[in-house]
Amino acid sequence: MNENELSSFTIGQAMKIHTTLGAGLLESVYKECLFYELQKSGLFVEKEKPYPLIYEEIKLECGFRADLVVENKIILEIKCVDSLNDIHKAQLLTYLRLSDCKLGLLLNFKVLHLRDGIKRVVNNLLRTFALLCVSLRVTLRY
Repeated sequence: MNENELSSFTIGQAMKIHTTLGAGLLESVYKECLFYELQKSGLFVEKEKPYPLIYEEIKLECGFRADLVVENKIILEIKCVDSLNDIHKAQLLTYLRLSDCKLGLLLNFKVLHLRDGIKRVVNNLLRTFALLCVSLRVTLRY
């Protein structure tokens, strides 16, 4: 599956969990349930995956931990907050850059309808688009 197919499937599983459990539980509950559902479907999922971070000469073995990583393609950040803020998006974008993943999903389960708590975050979309245009010999005008 590509990133978009994985994203759609993951959102479907998250909606199933939210419909069954409702809002108001701890983030860890939704994370465990989503981990279970995605693994049960045969996907390769890692929980609390550590990523190293290199800053100048310093190497941290664990610069950050992604809540869930699906098929080494999508990072899922699970939240249970009153509202998603720009800092949540910025955090996920940083995770995407450091991990080399292209797509991330912010899933906020503290909402009445989960569709209102989903944000897609894309890493290097413009760069990817530019490379595609170059390979197709299309001129970009900004």
